[in-house]
Amino acid sequence: MEGLGILSAILWLPLLGILALFLIPREKEELIKLITLITVLLDFILSLILLLKFDYSNPAFQFVEKRPWLDIINSFYFLGVDGISILFVPLSTLVTLLCVLISWYSIEEKIKEFYLALLFTNIAMVGVFISLDLLLFYIFWEALLIPMYLIIGIWGGPRRIYSTIKFFLYTFFGSIFLLVAIIYLFLTFGTFDYTFLVGKALPFHVEKLLFLGFLIAFAVKVPMWPLHTWLPDAHTEAPTAGSVILAGILIKLGGYGMVRFLLPLFPQATLFFAKLILILSVIAIIYAGLACLWQEDLKRLIAYSSVSHMGFITLGIFSLNPIGIKGALLQMINHGIVTGALFMCVGVIYDRTHSRAIKYYGGLASTFPLYAALFMVFTLASIGLPGTNGFIGEFLILQGAFLKDRFLVVLAATGVIIGAAYMLWLYQRVFFEKPSAGVYNLAPMRWNELTALISMVFLVFLIGLYPNPFLDLMRVSVTKLLTNLP
Repeated sequence: MEGLGILSAILWLPLLGILALFLIPREKEELIKLITLITVLLDFILSLILLLKFDYSNPAFQFVEKRPWLDIINSFYFLGVDGISILFVPLSTLVTLLCVLISWYSIEEKIKEFYLALLFTNIAMVGVFISLDLLLFYIFWEALLIPMYLIIGIWGGPRRIYSTIKFFLYTFFGSIFLLVAIIYLFLTFGTFDYTFLVGKALPFHVEKLLFLGFLIAFAVKVPMWPLHTWLPDAHTEAPTAGSVILAGILIKLGGYGMVRFLLPLFPQATLFFAKLILILSVIAIIYAGLACLWQEDLKRLIAYSSVSHMGFITLGIFSLNPIGIKGALLQMINHGIVTGALFMCVGVIYDRTHSRAIKYYGGLASTFPLYAALFMVFTLASIGLPGTNGFIGEFLILQGAFLKDRFLVVLAATGVIIGAAYMLWLYQRVFFEKPSAGVYNLAPMRWNELTALISMVFLVFLIGLYPNPFLDLMRVSVTKLLTNLP
């Protein structure tokens, strides 16, 4: 149990920040922001230490903590990380850190409550990725709904109530099936221990039903077509930080759940349903990509692009080979970086103009050049330009899926062309066309915006130019994962 306690430290450190904020009067807004920033910065540093101490040659779970929790139902406080989950811990803490920065000036009401919600979100996100007890996993999975409901519902746009209720009902509906499947596994084997349940045989008809129970919950979160309709509404109405969390982490929970639970717990059902999920993935890639071409709202366009990009990720997962799965895991990280950065870019311009209508803009390349340069980097990463992080993930996914079904890969590859079309057309309209009235003299970018976006630029090129260390982290764990498949 090397590193005993570091996962708990990362998980619960934000709780100290929450307690501190409760003691600070709400009038001291700068102190509230500073305490939150220090808390999440320390948490991010701890997650980097975890990453540096991780032994990528060991396929077993590391930094394991297992203590009695609910003895009456044989549930444990059971934490651990392997090559599949290790990158998601620093990604979660980084996203929270960037959300604190990007919200520094844009959140003007109920500031104390907003930063409390962000800290609570951090706990829930990390908890999902490190839980090895199914009941504990489910608690964190559901707990994440609470702060996200508040962030969108209180600090969102004009239609925030509709979007929040739709988001909550969709995700809660899917989670009911997950809970029923988890309870069935407990009644069958008498434990929630993930490591014990892996490899346990179930009748095929039961395995298929349990697979579907888990799949529905994960498919809603991804979101897979046709369960995707909550995402554009939630993204459009959420504040910038809410959109960054949705894009950076929340929709990754579905993809992570598929890799972590569906493949090892239900191997026969995985093979049975793989073709169907590959088809749905290709539909999502093409349909959502085409939908981007007729969007007139900046955030709504990027939201539909997320549906398309997540289609590539599920395509890679259900290619069921090491290349595709490693590509999917890496692309989840890449998508969190690039799409999170694009939503931050939209937030930068929205704070100055209070409009997300694409037709409102034009000519920003000359009036807002630094912003235009940063947006271009993330645009090129989104379309998978070689040298950026978006390229290597999509390349591995398509290569892995090619080994599974060549015809579907040809169809999926058209999504790359569509992606380039809608992103470059968006860039042309916003930055090069004739300027619209009112978008001339914009306030220079603030320190917090530059810090957040330049950090993302660094990651875009780090992973794009030198992806090997990131792929090495997951290599042996993915190989082990696939040994459970027939």
